[in-house]
Amino acid sequence: MRLGHIDRIRAIAVLCMVEVHTAAIVPPQGISVGHPAAFVAAAFGGMAAPLFVTISGWGMYRSASRRSEEGHTSYQWARWIIPRASILCLCQLAVNVLLNVERGGRFEWHTPGVLTLLAISAVICPVFVRTSTSVRSLIMLTLCVSPLLIGGNAGQDLSWFDRVDAANVEEWFARLLWNGTYPVLPWMFFVILGTLLHDYSRDPRIRERGAFLGVIATLATIVISVIEGVDWALTSGDAVLTFFPASMPFLVVSATLVVLLMRLLEGSEVSGGNPLMGSRLSFLEPAGRLSLSIYVAHFAVLGVVAMVMEGEPRMALVPAFAVTIIHTAIWIPLAALHERTIPWFSLEGLLRMSQSSK
Repeated sequence: MRLGHIDRIRAIAVLCMVEVHTAAIVPPQGISVGHPAAFVAAAFGGMAAPLFVTISGWGMYRSASRRSEEGHTSYQWARWIIPRASILCLCQLAVNVLLNVERGGRFEWHTPGVLTLLAISAVICPVFVRTSTSVRSLIMLTLCVSPLLIGGNAGQDLSWFDRVDAANVEEWFARLLWNGTYPVLPWMFFVILGTLLHDYSRDPRIRERGAFLGVIATLATIVISVIEGVDWALTSGDAVLTFFPASMPFLVVSATLVVLLMRLLEGSEVSGGNPLMGSRLSFLEPAGRLSLSIYVAHFAVLGVVAMVMEGEPRMALVPAFAVTIIHTAIWIPLAALHERTIPWFSLEGLLRMSQSSK
């Protein structure tokens, strides 16, 4: 049985991804990094990817746990892992081609990205289901401090276009593992967070205790920012929280917000009640059930926009804002229409067909 709040969280995650990607392709004129509008857009982006990866980890772990309980054989596990990992990698390739740098986009065709990370997670998930929560918690803690262990190898000085390019196989694996856009170190942190949230779903006190500690740590990062006189959060550069590369404070703060949001939207559904606001937020659920398809499809739209906008002056604030909001919101009714008309035609449907264990 699907949980309504999980589909709502998936929808929020993918729609936030759409918002931040659209804002990057149609940035308004005269908006600097320090502008409040830029900070709001960056905040959505900072939350979108951690939420997207965490809820994806939750879903893969749930599916793997069910198969483990059914006593899958090695052959059955292979039929689950290989199609999922292959489709996710092909989707990453499609995203890179749709928004390629040669047509005004942001990716090289061979760029490892968030879907590559999820493909690796799919391969590892069967191991996670055989690992205790204490062991996974230890691995998660190690991943949390991994930015400190990696140090300069994370590529603090790399530009965006350096991170999405690789001159050789060695560099490609470096982008995949520690200095790309969503490298395994430390982004697997959020996948494991998803597995733990799944296992502790019926013990809200543990999650709430963790969120409380996270809030204290978040306040500490703000204090450090004030005392040191540096920015609290930037996409990259000199700040306490940085996204590229993901700093340890960023991991802690974003994980705290993810846990709080999931606990809030859950309501009492896990214990047999209703998610937050009952059916009033159910309009989000079709988009959640179609999150992978929306993620890939929105890059097709942005690829066309990038080609049209290449060489053109930036849009004014109001038109750019309107384009961003419309392109983000339009996927909600489109997902509902899709579910009523052609629910079988989606990447999710392809995954379901390819992963049959019969």
